[in-house]
Amino acid sequence: MRILHTMLRVGDLERSLDFYTRVIGMKLLRRHDYPDGKFTLAFVGFGPEDTHPALELTYNWGVEKYELGTAYGHVALGVSDIHGTCEAIRKAGGKVVREPGPMKHGTTVIAFVEDPDGYKVELIQKDR
Repeated sequence: MRILHTMLRVGDLERSLDFYTRVIGMKLLRRHDYPDGKFTLAFVGFGPEDTHPALELTYNWGVEKYELGTAYGHVALGVSDIHGTCEAIRKAGGKVVREPGPMKHGTTVIAFVEDPDGYKVELIQKDR
């Protein structure tokens, strides 16, 4: 078994695709409209779905905002240069909501950015 994808409901699909592709650096893997159901699915990721997990961005036509709730945490991405990655995200218009630094009660260096719908994306410094 392996994780295939994680689904996030988004209020503006084009805005979210811009964030995950241009700002974060993922690729649009596939996209399909479902007119009878009035929704669109777009899958983004860092590699082909047969070998890499993806994010499924679900846009329900006409729904512009969701309550994120208190159970959701974040999506985590490993990066080789957390400071450079945060700077690149900031320059691309992304929002860094926690600057790089050691995690609370630990030594792992992390940072958080926020997508246009308010979902948190954790960046974790990985050994080079």
